[in-house]
Order: sequence, then structure tokens, then C-alpha cells
Amino acid sequence: SESVNATAAHGPTSFLCTLTKTIHRREIVLSISIDTGKMAASGKFTVLARQLSTSAAAAQLVKPPVQVFGLEGRYACALYSAASKTKALDAVEKDLKGLQSQMRSDPKMRDLLRDPTTKRNVKAAALKDVAAKVKFNAATGNLLTLLAENGRLGRLDGIINAYSLIMAAERGEVVCEVKTAKPLDDGQRKQLENALKAFLKPNQTIQLTAKVDPALIGGMVVSIGDKYVDMSVASKIKKYTDIIASPV
Repeated sequence: SESVNATAAHGPTSFLCTLTKTIHRREIVLSISIDTGKMAASGKFTVLARQLSTSAAAAQLVKPPVQVFGLEGRYACALYSAASKTKALDAVEKDLKGLQSQMRSDPKMRDLLRDPTTKRNVKAAALKDVAAKVKFNAATGNLLTLLAENGRLGRLDGIINAYSLIMAAERGEVVCEVKTAKPLDDGQRKQLENALKAFLKPNQTIQLTAKVDPALIGGMVVSIGDKYVDMSVASKIKKYTDIIASPV
């Protein structure tokens, strides 16, 4: 089995700097055999990602503890399976969180990954090389290479979110998001957490994220697991407005 490589102390920063230099030195990147690049990207991880819809392939996958949907969900499930088989779930999560943090704080990082003027094979070869240099786990490197080859690096943020949901479920955490018109104070947050615990199983803990949306006017919108409750004033106003506007 693979050894689990920890991300370098300055992994994300090194990743951006090295990737920029590697892509710009086209002669070095293009000297990498394209056939070799495809072989690396079309290994176990690629096979899983491309055959998720077949029952035979599904039987070979390590199923995640929670379902995630869409294209991002399929990549995240394949990544979970690959990382699980090499006991690298935590290492991959650490890689992805560091990468996502820089993507969100550094526009240059986002632009570089999504740049349509760079050929896919060049970007894939560069990402493979740089992921190894900053000591990303092999599964993380395979994901980045595969997304580059398929022109789907723009989906990376969503894939990371989907993988984070899977890992939260792996730890027995239930992700809950609460939107209110005004920020919750400590007392309100504690009261809400206690109320939401009624939805949990004995071995589960809650991972609460509070967001503010003034458009709600008042009340709150709560999503916990696959449950969704809209108790906002805005939804009630809309409901009554629709009733009044409907023909008698």
C-alpha cells in the first residue's frame, strides 16, 4: 500500500509558485511523455471515476458513509474509495483543504487552474509534477491530473466540498447549515444546537454553520443532513402573497 505523504508545511503556496513556473516553462512540460501522463491518470482512480454508473464497478468501490450527488459527487466518491483503499483519507482531506483555502483567498490560483488557454495535457503534466513536489498524497495528485485532462478543474471547489461532506459523515458528524436574517448570539446558537441534537443518532455530533441572509427578514432556514425546513418570514410572506394573488 502507498505511504501516506503529509502536505509540506508551505504546501499550497509552494503549489502555486511551482505550478506557475512549470506551466510557463512549456519546453520542460512538453518534454514529458504524453503517453506516460495518460497512463498515470488512467490508473485505478480514473477507472473508478469513469465507471461509477456500472454495477460491476460499484461493487469494487468502497462506498462512502453518505450519498453525494452530481458530477462533483461522483468524483468525490471515487476519490474517497481510492483514498480509503490506501488508508489516506485524512491526508487527502488535508491536501484538499489547503488547496481550497488558497483558491478562495488567491484569485491568481483560481485563474491559473481554470485558464482555458493552457492545453489540457500541459496542465495535467504540470499538476502531476507539482503535486509530487509539494508532497500531496498520490490520490490527490491523481484527482488533479484527471480533472485537468477532462477540462474540469473548474469543478474542483465543488468536489472538495463533496469530499468534506463524506469525511464529516465518516467521523460521525452531521453537517447543519442555519440561515438567519441577523447573526445569532452565543445563547441563541447554543439553544439551536441543543434543539438540533434531537435529530442525531447516539454516535453522531453536529457540525453547525451559521450564515446571515437579510433577505429572510426574520426567522430561519435550517438544513440538517437531508432535511430542510424554511421558517423564515420571507417564505411566509411569499406564501400569503401567492394565496392573495391566486384567482378566486
